Amino acid sequence: MYSLLFYYFAVATIVTAVLSISRHNPVHSVVFLVPCFFHVAGLFVLLDAEFLAAIQILVYTGAIMVLYLFVVALLDLSETRELRIIHRQRFFAMIAGIALMFELVILTVQGSFSRPVVKLVGRIFGGNTEAVGTSLYTTFLFPFELASLVLLVAIFGVVVLARREKTE
Repeated sequence: MYSLLFYYFAVATIVTAVLSISRHNPVHSVVFLVPCFFHVAGLFVLLDAEFLAAIQILVYTGAIMVLYLFVVALLDLSETRELRIIHRQRFFAMIAGIALMFELVILTVQGSFSRPVVKLVGRIFGGNTEAVGTSLYTTFLFPFELASLVLLVAIFGVVVLARREKTE
């Protein structure tokens, strides 16, 4: 039963995330993030991390979504339609997608998806906030700092995009 729920939440998270990045209307993209965040919270509940699930819903679904809507409202999106035509990220995205599919095929062949995921992750994290904090600041310190750096760069990117040139 846990594995079935895990796969439901995982597939629903991936589908809503893909819908979020594939919509042309930015408001629709932001709206598709809401079910994505709720399904991630469902994954946290399955992993016995109820605190993280509550934080996921309160912080991401509540605060971050409001922030995203403010950013969408601040940006002048009529200029971004022209940029969409000339972007050069399609090639790199295709390579990353092929690499991801190759990794999924390898994991499927190895039978990694048939293991009980919930018990494995519950053993690593323990499910309480103290264990998550200890893991975050000891074992996973580098990915945590890397994620904070990526968020800082994203903040600078939003400021640069929202800044308007003064015309004289």
